[in-house]
Amino acid sequence: MMLEPTVINRIIFVLALLFATGGFAGDQEDDAFDDSPREEAVVYPQWFKEGLLDLRDDLKEAVQAGKQGLLVYFGQARCAYCHRLLDVNFGRDDIVNYTRQHFDLIALDVRGSREVTAMDGAVLTEREFAMMEDTNFTPSILFYDRDGREALRLRGYYPPYQFRAALEYVAGGHYAEEGFRDYLARGDNRRVFDAEDLNEEDFFSPPPYNLDRSRRAGERPLVVFFEQGDCHACDVLHGQLLQDGTIRGLIQGLDSVQLNMHADTPVVTPAGVRTRARDWAAELGFFYAPTLVFFDEQGREILRLDSLARFYRLSQVLGYVSSRAYRDQSYPRWRENRQD
Repeated sequence: MMLEPTVINRIIFVLALLFATGGFAGDQEDDAFDDSPREEAVVYPQWFKEGLLDLRDDLKEAVQAGKQGLLVYFGQARCAYCHRLLDVNFGRDDIVNYTRQHFDLIALDVRGSREVTAMDGAVLTEREFAMMEDTNFTPSILFYDRDGREALRLRGYYPPYQFRAALEYVAGGHYAEEGFRDYLARGDNRRVFDAEDLNEEDFFSPPPYNLDRSRRAGERPLVVFFEQGDCHACDVLHGQLLQDGTIRGLIQGLDSVQLNMHADTPVVTPAGVRTRARDWAAELGFFYAPTLVFFDEQGREILRLDSLARFYRLSQVLGYVSSRAYRDQSYPRWRENRQD
């Protein structure tokens, strides 16, 4: 039976939408995921490239093998999210095969002491390189194209459907034409993100949203929740994480605002710029919901949590911000000094 072109187009769209939104079996996130540090150290797959640790030479080898670039992975031995990347994402044959076909992958330890030569020729230890690249959350992955240019970076863990899209975004050269946010949005272009679907909390400040701290400093750090309707991860954030007494208490010690990242809601940013929520989110390049962005008393961004986060990671970030540790040390340095 021959299908009509319109029917075929609808089938293609539905399949694309399922891939984009995680609708295939195995892509749904485990809401009970325990993100506390693992007792066992992570074990890398044999297909990970041992590497020369001169990224320029490693890239040259990848290009000579006909690949589209190099992935540089930053991880930690007992990081639960690193385990999840390897067990879940790289536990899928389609992702492994696509990655191996188009990229070489070099694994680095964010606390390691091996010397690495970066793309610009600088020689640093793994730890120094990770600090320089602001890998606040592991796993972090830098995508380099065939010319050694950074095409994309992912900080933290992303579910299979978004990780697969990131691979395709770089391998297909789409990064040269559009941002990753816009690339993902093309798979979501018929979804409706209704502002009325947002989960409300009593600690969110009401509109109007004048977050300007450029003229007068705030008394407390600020966290902005960028969310959207029809968002399972947002529901988990509110239904589980924000119901935890410790996490809720830490957030209540901050100024907090919730914005729909797709809405035209007027907002004055912490830097004093008048804009709309969707334009601000686009300028910041967000492609994951929920994203939490933290600002200091003067309106400077401290860090952003724009990947999957569960109890342990969120409580660590809130502890860092609430203690004002950002005034004299970076988040990775703070975490390292805590040795947990």
